[in-house]
Amino acid sequence: MLSAQAAATVRATLTAIGGSIGEITPLFYRRLFAAHPELARDLFNRGNQADGSQQQALAGSIVAFATVLLERPEERPDAMLARIAHKHASLGVRPEQYPVVREHLFAAIVEVLGEAVTPEVAAAWDEVYWLMANALIAIEARLCQEAGVPVGEVWREYRVVGRRAETAEVVTFEVEPADGGPAPAHRPGQYVSVQVELADGARQIRQYSLSGASADTLRFTVKRDGEVSRHLYERVPVGAAVRVSLPFGDVHLDGADDAPVLLVSAGIGCTPMIGILSHLVEGDSKRRVIAAHADRSPADHAFRAELGRLTAALPNGEAHVWYERPESAEWPADRTGLIDLSALVVPPGTTAYLCGPLPFLRFTRSQLIDAGLPASAIHYEVFGPDLWLARA
Repeated sequence: MLSAQAAATVRATLTAIGGSIGEITPLFYRRLFAAHPELARDLFNRGNQADGSQQQALAGSIVAFATVLLERPEERPDAMLARIAHKHASLGVRPEQYPVVREHLFAAIVEVLGEAVTPEVAAAWDEVYWLMANALIAIEARLCQEAGVPVGEVWREYRVVGRRAETAEVVTFEVEPADGGPAPAHRPGQYVSVQVELADGARQIRQYSLSGASADTLRFTVKRDGEVSRHLYERVPVGAAVRVSLPFGDVHLDGADDAPVLLVSAGIGCTPMIGILSHLVEGDSKRRVIAAHADRSPADHAFRAELGRLTAALPNGEAHVWYERPESAEWPADRTGLIDLSALVVPPGTTAYLCGPLPFLRFTRSQLIDAGLPASAIHYEVFGPDLWLARA
């Protein structure tokens, strides 16, 4: 909770800081990377830096956190920050990196706002930063403790033992720990980080949802899009070594619940849903399970056959698919084009899991809320920086 003096100062300057944050964050990253080029090379996603999405995500999270502190001071920050903490944990972020971020962020704020950053303003926003940073540090420490590793020690060497094409652009990798030990535990719907060394020596990291797992292996699926995914698709054969993190992610199936489940995905967003469906089938689940997927065409639809097989194996499972280009005159007209969840009968008490591009998430979430599903029952996963708040 903010002190009374800091709250008053943050309230008075929130508009100014929020209005300038789009200028502050690119400057912050330039300063940070100039002082610590290894972070740009090996930790931060270069593609997200280039298109500005990382800056937008940071801006959105800071302003949103400050707003919550002012408007809902009784609210615990864990729920809001859990998504960020899981991402940080999967990247191996350490507590000692937070003061480094604070140093360059506040230098950027001063450079942009100049004399408007009085000692009182600096102290108030420093309080905001450390409330957010310390909450993240605590959540990340708890996640690593639950995983049985020291903070930041999340990486392990794996070997590719299987590789299967799903479409012309999508491939699934099956990997096993190189030390011969068992694969780590995971929750259906979670992801792993994968680090590869690119041609220029950069060791870039991307997250991929688990599309399946066993006691000995993990399975993740990659679409050839972006420099790391292209590298995996084009240059990593069976037998290759890969560096993979422990599984993380705050959007996962609640195995203790028997409530109906709705799985909604688009494109490569099907990967965590296939992982969830596989888990339900393996557990002989009797839950009502509705899977709804949207894709460009049948040829683009990864796990198309597996979706049908898994839902058919569930006694209360069903699948619904929409294609923009069905490639068949017999495809139903009401399943051609954009997904339409209003065509489905969603039982009361359903928990929904969404995965796909941001516009898709916004559209389908709105449809579910309009249908009467509580916002608290709708969980989403998005690839890349979470821009939900940044573009709200």
